[in-house]
Amino acid sequence: MSRLPGPPALKRAVLALVVVAAALAVVVFVRGGTGTSAQARQPDRDWCTPGTSRTALCPNGKGFDAKEYAAHGDAFECVHFASQADAQAVLRADPADPNHLDDGGGVACRGLPEPRDIAPVPRPAQQPSCGPADTRSALCPQPERAFDARYFLRYGNDAYDCPDLASQADAQAVLRFQPADPNRLDGDGNGIACPDLPGPKDVKPVRRGTP
Repeated sequence: MSRLPGPPALKRAVLALVVVAAALAVVVFVRGGTGTSAQARQPDRDWCTPGTSRTALCPNGKGFDAKEYAAHGDAFECVHFASQADAQAVLRADPADPNHLDDGGGVACRGLPEPRDIAPVPRPAQQPSCGPADTRSALCPQPERAFDARYFLRYGNDAYDCPDLASQADAQAVLRFQPADPNRLDGDGNGIACPDLPGPKDVKPVRRGTP
């Protein structure tokens, strides 16, 4: 083996560089290379392979079995579904709602994206319709119950309809709190919400303003 020319310090530096380069080569070899070739050999895990059921992780999946989500007790939440319509299908499959998806009025997961299915699902008569702290609504119509208009504006879109409110006055309170009317309670734009709901009534028009 030929000797490296130059001073001893230079020889030691060259040998150190050779050792480092050899170590890097070993690491690259063990990991299977770098760049696109390594990525081709070790692709990221695909969460949405062909045949995967439609979920929040696989929103474009075709297969969806609502009964599967209703057969395991309180095992799923709204965030597990790709759309509001899928969550509603689960509620429809088992109106007892073991997953507690119903936001009120027989409509599940109102905050999820489209497609939507807001046709109410009749709930079992034996199941309590509301809890002690729930705001007044069609499910909790008692006049003495507290009412919070913000409850019906929490999703910021067309999430609630007139049948979800206990009275016309309550619907008017929601419109008065947010005249932009994201729930479209004032269909004709005259400033009066849900005129066909029962009393008490509040028919003092709300100034809607320019959209």
